[in-house]
Amino acid sequence: MNPLEHQIHYPLGDALPAEGATLEVAPGVRWVRVGLPFALDHINLWLLRDRQPDAGGALVDGWTIVDCCIDSAATRAQWEQIFTNCLEGLPVLRVIVTHMHPDHIGLAHWLCERWNARLWISATDYNVARVAVYDPQGFGGEAGADFYALHGAQDPSFLAHVRGRASYFPTLVPALPTRFHRLMDGDILNIGGRAWRCISGYGHAPEHMALFCAELATLISGDMVLPRISTNVSVHASEPEANPLQLFLDSLLRYLDLPVNTLVLPSHGKPFTGLATRIAQLQDHHRERLEEILQAARDHALSAADTLPILFKRKLDTHQMTFAMGEALAHLHYLWMEGKLERFLDPGSVQRFRAAS
Repeated sequence: MNPLEHQIHYPLGDALPAEGATLEVAPGVRWVRVGLPFALDHINLWLLRDRQPDAGGALVDGWTIVDCCIDSAATRAQWEQIFTNCLEGLPVLRVIVTHMHPDHIGLAHWLCERWNARLWISATDYNVARVAVYDPQGFGGEAGADFYALHGAQDPSFLAHVRGRASYFPTLVPALPTRFHRLMDGDILNIGGRAWRCISGYGHAPEHMALFCAELATLISGDMVLPRISTNVSVHASEPEANPLQLFLDSLLRYLDLPVNTLVLPSHGKPFTGLATRIAQLQDHHRERLEEILQAARDHALSAADTLPILFKRKLDTHQMTFAMGEALAHLHYLWMEGKLERFLDPGSVQRFRAAS
């Protein structure tokens, strides 16, 4: 958790929307909070009051949903409560997904079909999600186990867990809408008569889209900026030489020109103000971890598994280990791409990094 949390401000205090209800956070913007069966035990979803033309050109009042949650009986039931209690008898007109991770896109197919609505998402995330749903071997299985073993995580129980994840994504995202509307950086969406600008972000997801409304000074940040935890930034087996931490840190700079009073609506945690302060905290956090890794690599060569105690002070379960290994590699690759580390294969066929000579 963030020990500097007192430097940012939660304008709603400890208020949270009740299950099956919403909480208005800005005019025409309602907060939905849905439980998740993970250590990160909730996701924030958003309802935006909207008005869109129908097929005949007549304007129809309704709602835009931003992000969906995983697909499960429990999450469908919570959405049904929202439909009954909070939509004021109006339809859902479209579904926007910030990125392709299961807690964001899992129910998109069900919501779009139920309301005859279109999915709006970046093309990159839509197509990566299609691979994960319909050809998921690159997201676990033997390729994933081999990748983690190459980087020093060779515990048999962990590797068995990774092998079993080959079909994990489709259990949370069983299908996708067959059509989508492409979102691109700089697109302006008219939602209920207000302009929302798309801001692309990289490193956490292939092409994450945050939404900023200048009129409301409100940013739906998705997972790019969170108030209490740092966003997971990982190297995956399918792109083994990626440098996602560089992409992520570069993406954060794009939010610094937003107004100082911007209300940030994150996917996890509570709405907050103090965006520039939070970005500085995230920059400092990664800078400190990078320096610790570099110092350790001056003493002895490191595998990704060796860096886990540097990045994570708590005990990790097998589910958390997959994220942690990706995060460790992201930091090692950042330093490697900068020329501060050298990469080599040791006699045991483990990839290691040492301080550049």
